[in-house]
Amino acid sequence: MPPTLRATTAAALGVVRRFPPVHWVVHQAALQIIKTPWGERFVRGVVGPQAQTDKEYRAWIQAHDTLSDEDRDAIRHHIAGFRRRPTISVVMAAYRSDPYLLHEAVSSVRAQLYPHWELCIVDDGSPGEATWKALTELAATDARIRIVRREANGGIAAATNSALELATGAFVAFLDHDDLLAERALYEVAAELERHPNADLLYSDEDKVDDKGRRSQPHHKTDWNAELMLGVNAVNHLTVIRRSLLTALGGLRGGFDGAQDHDLVLRAAERATPARIRHIPWVLYHWRQHRRPGSFSRARAAECAAAAARAVGEHLERTAQAGAVEQMDVAARWLRVRRPVPEARPLVSLIVPTRDRADLVARCAEGVLAETAYGPIELLIVDNGSVEPATLALFQFLKADPRVRILGAPGPFNFAALNNLAAAQARGQVLVLLNNDISMIRPDWLDEMVAQAVRPNVGAVGAKLYYPDDTLQHAGVVLGVGDVADRVAGHLYAGAGANHAGYQGHLALARNVSAVTAACLAIRKAVYDQVGGMDAEHLAVAFNDVDLCLKVREAGYDIVWTPHAELYHHESASRGSDLAPEAAARFQREVRVMRDRWGPVLDADPFYGPVFDRRYTNYRLGEPPGRVAPWKAADGPR
Repeated sequence: MPPTLRATTAAALGVVRRFPPVHWVVHQAALQIIKTPWGERFVRGVVGPQAQTDKEYRAWIQAHDTLSDEDRDAIRHHIAGFRRRPTISVVMAAYRSDPYLLHEAVSSVRAQLYPHWELCIVDDGSPGEATWKALTELAATDARIRIVRREANGGIAAATNSALELATGAFVAFLDHDDLLAERALYEVAAELERHPNADLLYSDEDKVDDKGRRSQPHHKTDWNAELMLGVNAVNHLTVIRRSLLTALGGLRGGFDGAQDHDLVLRAAERATPARIRHIPWVLYHWRQHRRPGSFSRARAAECAAAAARAVGEHLERTAQAGAVEQMDVAARWLRVRRPVPEARPLVSLIVPTRDRADLVARCAEGVLAETAYGPIELLIVDNGSVEPATLALFQFLKADPRVRILGAPGPFNFAALNNLAAAQARGQVLVLLNNDISMIRPDWLDEMVAQAVRPNVGAVGAKLYYPDDTLQHAGVVLGVGDVADRVAGHLYAGAGANHAGYQGHLALARNVSAVTAACLAIRKAVYDQVGGMDAEHLAVAFNDVDLCLKVREAGYDIVWTPHAELYHHESASRGSDLAPEAAARFQREVRVMRDRWGPVLDADPFYGPVFDRRYTNYRLGEPPGRVAPWKAADGPR
C-alpha cells in the first residue's frame, strides 16, 4: 500500500476508534474485507505490522496444533500416570441459546481427552421452552452434565452463580454457551496442576472461531501481568479457578455484567500470590465470532467499559493503590490508571553521561530544564572527557543553573561506570538514567515515570521512545530474541508506526515487562543501591540496563513500561554501533557474560511466550513453536 494512503487511512482509523459504535461497524466491515487477499493486505497495512495473516495462522495450526491419534494415546497415558486427577467443573450460563451452537459448545466438553469433568449449565430464564428442551436433551446424553433452570432472567453474573451451585469439582472452568474448548483443554489444565498443585488461578491463550469452524486472531498472552490487567482483561478465556477460592470470593458480583470476569480475576488475584497464578501458553479456547448480533459485551460496549473501569477502581481501593481510572480515547475497552505524584514530591536526579556532542546535550538539557513540568529536579551531566570547545562552553553555561552539576569522569567509555558514579553522588530519591540523545515530546513525561517509580512494588520504569521519524524505538525489552545464536534481548515491535496499538494493545497499555532500556529509565535510588547498580566490570557498554533490570526483578520488584511517558531517542548517536569492527569483540564478551549469568532467564521471558519465534519481536509464531507439549516432556510443559 502506498505510504500516503496508509498514513491517511490509519489517521482516519484513529478518529473512528474514539466512537465505539462506529468503530464496531468499521471492524465488522474489515472482517469481511480481509477474506480476500487484496483486502487482507490493505487492512494489515493500515493497522500496522502484523505477525501473521489469518491464512498463515491456519497453516500454522495444521502444522503445530493438530493432534494425531498417537498424540491422543500419549495424552491418555500421561493422564493415567497423574498423581492427582481433580474433577474440573465447567460452568455455563445459557439464555435464548442457538440450539446448534449450544450443542457444539457442549460437544466440545464431551470430547475432552481429560475425562474427570462435570458440565454445570443454567438456563437463565430463557423465554419459551426451546433452550430448556435443548438442555434437557443434552443432559440425557451424559451423566456428567447437570442442568438447572432459573425462573427469571438474572443476567450473566447471577446465572453463572446458579451454575456454580451445581459444581462439586475442586476447580471451576468458565465456558460461554456458544464457544468451544480445544479437546486438550482440560488435560492441559490438569497437567499444569500436576506440576503446580498449589495453583489457585489458571488461564490459557485463546483465538476466534467463525461459523464455519475457521480459527483466526490468536491471543497468546503473557504470564501474570498485574499492570496490564489494570488496562484490559488480559486473562479472559480459558479461566480456571480453585472452587474453594471462588466460594470464598462469593462467586461473580452483580452489577459488573460485561466485565464480570475481569472483576472476578482481579479479586482472585488479590488472594492468590503470583506463584499461584499459572498461564498455560497454548490456545485452549475458541471464542465464537459470527455475523449475528453478538454477546452482551459486543452489543453494549459502553456499559461493559464502564463496568471494567469500576472493577479496576475498586481493585485499586482494596489494594490501597492511589489512582484514577480513565477510559482511553483509542478504544473504549482499554483503561488507563492515572497514578498521582506524591504530595511531597521527591527530588529526581537525572543522569546524562556524555562525551562532547554539544548539540545533543544542549537539546537534552533544554528538554529537562525548560520542557519538563516536574519539579524538583537536579541534572547531573557526567563528562566522559569532553574536549570540544562548544561542549566546554555549554557546560559553563549550564552550570549557571543551580539545578545542574557537571561531574568529571575522564577515561575509556564505560556507560555502567558513568551512571554508577553519578548515582553515588545523586541527592534525589529517584534516579532517571537518560541518554544524551533524548529529547522531550510532552512536559508530563517525568510526572508519569515518577508516579510509577515511587510505588513500593515497582523497581524500574521505562518510557515509550520514538525515532525522529516517529516510528517506535522502545516499548519494553524482550529477552532471548535476535537473529544470532547467542540471543540476549531486543526491543519489542521496533519500527512500528506511532499510532500502532500493537499486539493486543501492548503498545498502548502500561504493562509489566522483563526489562527496559537505560536510555530513559527511572528507579528509586534505594533500589539501585540495593542491587549494586550497573555492572561496570563486565558490562561496560551493552546489556548493562538489561542486567540491572534482571537484578531488580530477582530482588522481587516489578518492571513497568508506560506508554504515557513519550520521548524521542536518536539511538546511540554519540557512542556508535555495537556492530562496528572495533566494538565487535567487546560486544561478544558482553553477550557471553549475559548468557552465562542469565541464560535460563533469557530463554524464558514470562512476558513474551514460548510459542513466538525468537528471531523476531513482533509476536510471530515459531516454526516450530518453542513450547514442548506436556505429554512429550517428562518435566512438563515449560
